[in-house]
Amino acid sequence: MPITQTTALGRQERDVLYAVGCGLRDDEIAAALALDEDAVAGHLARILAVLGLRDRAAAIVHAFDIGLVAPGRGPRRQPANPQPAPAGHHGPGPRLRVSVLGPLRAWRDGQPLDLGHLRQQAVLAALVLCQGRTVSRQELLDGVWGQEPPNTNVVPVYVYRLRKALHPAGGPDAVIARDRSGYRLLPGAVAVDVARMEELVTAAGAAERAGDLTAAVRSCARALELFRGEPLAGQPGPFAELERLRLTERRVVLVQRKLDWQLRLGQHSEAIAELSALAVAQPLNEPVAAMLMRALYLGGRQADALSVFDRTRRRLADELGVSPGPLLRQTHRTILRGDDVRLDLTGTPR
Repeated sequence: MPITQTTALGRQERDVLYAVGCGLRDDEIAAALALDEDAVAGHLARILAVLGLRDRAAAIVHAFDIGLVAPGRGPRRQPANPQPAPAGHHGPGPRLRVSVLGPLRAWRDGQPLDLGHLRQQAVLAALVLCQGRTVSRQELLDGVWGQEPPNTNVVPVYVYRLRKALHPAGGPDAVIARDRSGYRLLPGAVAVDVARMEELVTAAGAAERAGDLTAAVRSCARALELFRGEPLAGQPGPFAELERLRLTERRVVLVQRKLDWQLRLGQHSEAIAELSALAVAQPLNEPVAAMLMRALYLGGRQADALSVFDRTRRRLADELGVSPGPLLRQTHRTILRGDDVRLDLTGTPR
């Protein structure tokens, strides 16, 4: 809403709007402006009517949008003699970190931040995982609330609160930008663990292509260390659920890649323990079962390898009503013949 619309307000009403935008209660506004609470309520009612705002929450958002209030640092008033930024200051990017590879967490300068209740956190998670593009209000409503949208338009309020939460001590810029299409994270404003994970995965792939499997294993292991449990654990809404599934599957694939490289390096015993745990967690995952069979066989444990096949075959039949696929059957035949089982994840002989 254009700032010029506030010219219809009296000075005291503008002061009330500013105080409301700062998050003060009526009693706090009354004390600050030397008014009684009934007068504050009357001023607020006229503000809402003049500006065409629905409720107090809309007034808070409006005060921010017109530049009257900035999150965490009061009014946007320029000092008479602006001071240059301190030497070495590079903005908020390196200072703010967000992690989604586990319960949603955020830190500024190493200090944990309070991100509010779960729905508000889920809005941040959507913006973080859609980094690089604008997310519309409707996308956020659909992704966070699904078939049960809120009765009021709470998205702008949640974004406002997140801006304050991400700048608890004040800062030069908001982390979340708004345009006509919706909201987005400013480029370089936040360091996200998913982006770091993908950088390490890219480095691992480059090392594999260069023939350095030891470096590939090391980079992949560092990527996996970023996971701190179930991604987006406890976050509500369809968007979080889909991302949780995607990131969980991404982790399983990375584990398989790392273990495949370890087997190719001859690190059979190191791989067996991790593969055994993964097979327990993913009992119907045939590539994992095939890799465990390979590791056991290469470690001189042919009988244990064949037992993995029998156990997996029974689980597939009992729970899915299907037989083992080509990869598992080929690995089984190869072990029975005593042939070389150095196969990749597609079953192609090396």
